[in-house]
Amino acid sequence: MDHNITLITTIAAGFGLALVLGFVAERIRLPALIGYLLAGIVLGPSTPGFVADIGIASQLSEIGVMLLMFGVGLHFSLEDLLSVKRIALPGAVVQMTLATLLGMGVAWWWGWSLGEGLIFGLALSCASTVVLLKALESRGILDTMNGRIAVGWLVVEDLATVLVLVMMPPLAGMLGGNAASVSSTAPLWQTIGITILQVSAFIALMLVAGRRLIPWMLWHIARTGSRELFTLAVIVAAIGIAYGAATLFSVSFALGAFFAGMVMRESEFSHRAAEESLPLRDAFAVLFFVAVGMLFNPAILIEQPLRVLAVVAIIIVGKSIAAMALVIAFRYPLNTALTVAASLAQIGEFSFILAGLGLSLGILPSEGLNLVLAGALASIALNPLVFASIAPVSNWLLNRSATAWRLNSRVDPYAELPMSTERKYLEGQVVLVGYGRVGRRIASALSERGIPYVVAEQNREQVENLRNLGIAAVSGDASDPAVLVQAHIANAAMLVIATPDPINVRQMADIARTLNPGIEIVLRTHSEDESQLLRKDDIGIVFYGEEELAKGMTSHVLERFKPQAA
Repeated sequence: MDHNITLITTIAAGFGLALVLGFVAERIRLPALIGYLLAGIVLGPSTPGFVADIGIASQLSEIGVMLLMFGVGLHFSLEDLLSVKRIALPGAVVQMTLATLLGMGVAWWWGWSLGEGLIFGLALSCASTVVLLKALESRGILDTMNGRIAVGWLVVEDLATVLVLVMMPPLAGMLGGNAASVSSTAPLWQTIGITILQVSAFIALMLVAGRRLIPWMLWHIARTGSRELFTLAVIVAAIGIAYGAATLFSVSFALGAFFAGMVMRESEFSHRAAEESLPLRDAFAVLFFVAVGMLFNPAILIEQPLRVLAVVAIIIVGKSIAAMALVIAFRYPLNTALTVAASLAQIGEFSFILAGLGLSLGILPSEGLNLVLAGALASIALNPLVFASIAPVSNWLLNRSATAWRLNSRVDPYAELPMSTERKYLEGQVVLVGYGRVGRRIASALSERGIPYVVAEQNREQVENLRNLGIAAVSGDASDPAVLVQAHIANAAMLVIATPDPINVRQMADIARTLNPGIEIVLRTHSEDESQLLRKDDIGIVFYGEEELAKGMTSHVLERFKPQAA
């Protein structure tokens, strides 16, 4: 039978080779993303052997872009961003600007035009959310203050990059795009104005109508009890809204899918939507990376090794130094600065999307895309080593530099309670570590009953807000003895550890018991194994989430069926 099965062969070859090379990458402790990109290079026209259909692969990768952006929107938390906005917002903007200028500088040195240098620099300025989240999760620091700052920084970068993607087509002519890709003859100000109006109309429609319509639709579909229909509804919302945004409002697929995810987050079914769509998002994300790899010409590593080294230096060294300097300028500790710097020392999916759009609009030369891909491959491969170097670099700087010591030990204006703090907060009080969702509920209950408490929280902005509300709070990591000392743990009646971080719980408890042997300790954990170990060590009263939920539900059921008195 002679059938045209190009689509099937492209998908089969892409998935199959991506599986093999992704597995190899994971085995040698590299991100699987490296394997997916290498699979694309092998299947691309620049290497001998079988060549997949690059046109079909590009269309499949568009679906991958939509689902990737839908996933970013689905996990976008405005609350998390606002908690670190004072460092994440200016930090991300300034760091992206500096990285873009570095890229433009080397592009100018190579003889590229201003537009080519601008797009090239922007592609080097935005780090990969996928790589970052995996790096933070593997080290158990995603929920720490350092992790929240890094993620918030990346969210701002993502939003800025989405804005760039929206503005690139109308600005393509001014940036040197070819005539085939820029058909509009209207004045630039008019083109930009129309684009802003279209984007604003789409955003307004999504925030007003979408926030009601999508949750309503998911509710009614969930009532059918059909898992298949629910999954289909999630995918239709992601791809349908992205396509509709592009068709009706001339908005990029990426922005449309991002807002679809962000609006769906408002639904009570957001967690289920993320879970049900994850396999399909992962599958098409793999095809996206494979399609990007097909565009890469490995010959550039031999033909332009110095340019590749320059790109890698900008990504790993230039961006890291800029980020570290900015974090230190905001008076955060050296360890936080190094963590954020390591988080940003790579580029990924948004860089590919930017470079690919620049190439299609005739703004970026094919060499630019190859350099971006080479920089991504190298920086992602080296990122685990960069993270592993945080502790050695920090120790080396502290042991050899008085300046590093001063930076690491600078007085935080919120690290001590004010001299005007009432005595009731200094004796017999509750020291509450962590002011997240659990901590806030505990604090509210304590306030209602007039029980004095002092909050110890890593988020300096949160501490500032608490003090403005008249709540006693100190800034810092409670596993540092100085923080608990400032919270007056020596005279406290109870230590309540409401943070989900299991790593430093024992250290906090040891410090508290050393300074106050008779103190009562109450703590939480997400892990059954961890709860058993903590109880065995007799650290304090341990509350395990699922266990407490089961107790509450059981109590309600038994109360309902309690025998009535005769």
